[in-house]
Amino acid sequence: MSAFPLLDRIKTPTDLKKIPEKDLPRLAEEIRTELIDTLAETGGHLGPNLGVVELTIALHRVFNTPEDKILFDVSHQGYIHKILTGRRERLGTMRQHGGLNGFLLRTESEHDCYGAGHAGTALSAGLGMAAARDMNGGREHVVAVAGDAAFTCGVSFEALNNVADTTKKFIVVLNDNEWSIAKNTGAIAEHLNHIATSPAYAHLHDQAAKFVEWIGGKGARHLAHKIEAGVKQILLPGVIFEDLGLRYYGPIDGHDISLLIRTFEFLKMQNEPVILHILTKKGKGYAPALAKPDKFHGLGKYSAETGETIAAAMPTYSEIFGATLADFADHNRKIVAITAAMPNGTGLTRFSTRHPDRFYDAGIAEEHAALFAAGMATRGMKPFLTIYSTFMQRAFDMIVHDIALQNLNVALCMDRAGLSADDGPTHHGLFDIAYLRSIPNIILMQPRDEEEFADMLWTMANYHNGPVAIRYPRGAGTGAVPKTPPRLLEIGKAEVLRHGTDVALFGLGNYCEVALATADLLEAQGIKAAVINPRWIKPLDAGTLEFFARGVKVIATLEDHAIAGGFGAGVAEHLSDQGITTPLVRIGWPDQFIEHGSAAILREKYGMTAQAAADRILTAYRSEVGKKRVNLQKQPPLV
Repeated sequence: MSAFPLLDRIKTPTDLKKIPEKDLPRLAEEIRTELIDTLAETGGHLGPNLGVVELTIALHRVFNTPEDKILFDVSHQGYIHKILTGRRERLGTMRQHGGLNGFLLRTESEHDCYGAGHAGTALSAGLGMAAARDMNGGREHVVAVAGDAAFTCGVSFEALNNVADTTKKFIVVLNDNEWSIAKNTGAIAEHLNHIATSPAYAHLHDQAAKFVEWIGGKGARHLAHKIEAGVKQILLPGVIFEDLGLRYYGPIDGHDISLLIRTFEFLKMQNEPVILHILTKKGKGYAPALAKPDKFHGLGKYSAETGETIAAAMPTYSEIFGATLADFADHNRKIVAITAAMPNGTGLTRFSTRHPDRFYDAGIAEEHAALFAAGMATRGMKPFLTIYSTFMQRAFDMIVHDIALQNLNVALCMDRAGLSADDGPTHHGLFDIAYLRSIPNIILMQPRDEEEFADMLWTMANYHNGPVAIRYPRGAGTGAVPKTPPRLLEIGKAEVLRHGTDVALFGLGNYCEVALATADLLEAQGIKAAVINPRWIKPLDAGTLEFFARGVKVIATLEDHAIAGGFGAGVAEHLSDQGITTPLVRIGWPDQFIEHGSAAILREKYGMTAQAAADRILTAYRSEVGKKRVNLQKQPPLV
């Protein structure tokens, strides 16, 4: 007998509608077991998905995708949605190359009406869908599911500001579990907590069962309005969402499937924008996830029985960053750390413990965090703005307009720069060089290993002439141990690791090791290859670059970044400006969005290995040597 008798019956959302409502709580238990056991082998966003099992079941019970549109903000909590829309058999391929993506993708299923991987997109995109529906005379429902962390994003409030003037039929679900990646912070989180714990709303919660008994008639509407009016009289000026033009309902138990179903059936009949506030538990049904919601937000393989993960053999760049910055702050009261809802992911938990008065979590509000850092810098502080590379993209205007233009002493620290393998295109940090390299006043660097990383952080802490930025990869490096005290590096000066006269390889950051391996392969072919650790993306070490470019037959750059606009592009521009025509081979990620998969598979596929680099460089070298031989043969004989 199957361990999943109900779940085995579901191949499409239509099958879900055939299961008796009384059996749906049991179905939720089966889904949770399936998730816990499967993700133990693949890793993934376990906690967020455990918290939305009943919600997702209710949504697909009431609404009809793909006709109706259900948007999940960030969409990392879309695993149950995938299970219920015909992808259960592929759940074991989650985040594996060629398998299911850890987020929603429009190209993966017709039921995924909108793809996302960043927070705060659902309300604006959903409102756009609703407006297009109204223009086309459609009748489909649009439901935007957003965690309360999405309401720390400014863009969510920009959408809310436009809802009432845009459409008369739009459903927002506020999934309130008190967490984003870390514990939610700020006034909005406090406001929602006030609602959830208010005696008046406790009364509303108690009345929920009576409320749904009236579904479908004037009595339901009358009771709903009566309850809401009573609440408004007791609370402060009223619920913020009502003031923005959305009829507010809740909060209700987000794990009560019957209550959710009746409520959605009522809400789909309303001819006004509505917001339903539901209360859920991130990690529900799995004790380890409930105990450590931040850990189980997204993780690698773990033991399904205990929740234990395999500890990394070496400290990650993030961990080194947090420990090193905390040490610096012990002796420098000007240093402050700022992040955007990810103190644990960026390694700043240690800093927040040791220096709580100089640690700021801005929530999922990268633009505000960047402006906040700029303001601090104007008053003599040294803010380290620490955000994943993929999320720093959101603060681009503030970096240009507020930080660089005013030449403020802000340190931009881009974690997860380069490939973020299993997470895929929404999370790869492959564009930060391109968007920072063109901005005046910015210094930009990348370390070869952990020791140099600490040296660069020390250099940043002691740089006072404007903005300075660093990019560093996910996970651990070579295992090099930072020295105490760290060194102050000379800005714009590269490091020559190996001399050679035929080819010069400039291996940026973590690709310095690939450059060394490439040099070994070339040496086996009788080609003497120099290897240079550039350190500095901006400014380039023009002297070292020109020295090798004028002395070798081929130059090559290797980087964990998109080839368009990257470090190699900067080298090409400089050589062209100097009139140096030495052939240049640029090794980087192609001009396309890279899918998810293991780093080894993706590097092999896209020619980002030492062997692939050696093959390309060898071809260019032989071509250049062949040209010179032809030119020598064309020379007139000596008289």
